[in-house]
Amino acid sequence: MSYDLRAVIADEGALRLATRGLSTARLASIGQGLSLMPMTDALFKTLTDDNGAGALGFRRLPGGFERTLADWSAHAPVAYVEAEYFGGVGEQRAAVWDGGTIAIAPLHVDEDQPFPPAGSPISRALRRLGAVASAGEDEFCAVGLHRHRRSEAWIA
Repeated sequence: MSYDLRAVIADEGALRLATRGLSTARLASIGQGLSLMPMTDALFKTLTDDNGAGALGFRRLPGGFERTLADWSAHAPVAYVEAEYFGGVGEQRAAVWDGGTIAIAPLHVDEDQPFPPAGSPISRALRRLGAVASAGEDEFCAVGLHRHRRSEAWIA
């Protein structure tokens, strides 16, 4: 089975406020007061500048969008995350902006690398956003990111 996630994650109220004028943005609650905005094709086309994609080592971060994420983080931290898995093998990327600057530089774990002791890139980003995991689970599962296997499924 495959898993594909490309999304902005932040405090639900802060993300709703930040995206209020963005007609292509769709939000989904994921738990613990957080919401996710999947990077759909329509949203990507709306957000990207002439530089295309690939900023900060991400595969699907729209060109120039890191400035918007910094602006959105003025009042609450904002994460951009990517995960891609097939048959249990894959990779994760995550970064967090807080107070208008990058607070967690882009983290990347490639398919042939184990997660570091501090956790997966996405779990570490979620921790910075305030997510709390119970014993025996990580923040990824604690907020329910395992519920859907495709980014678009969150808004279907």
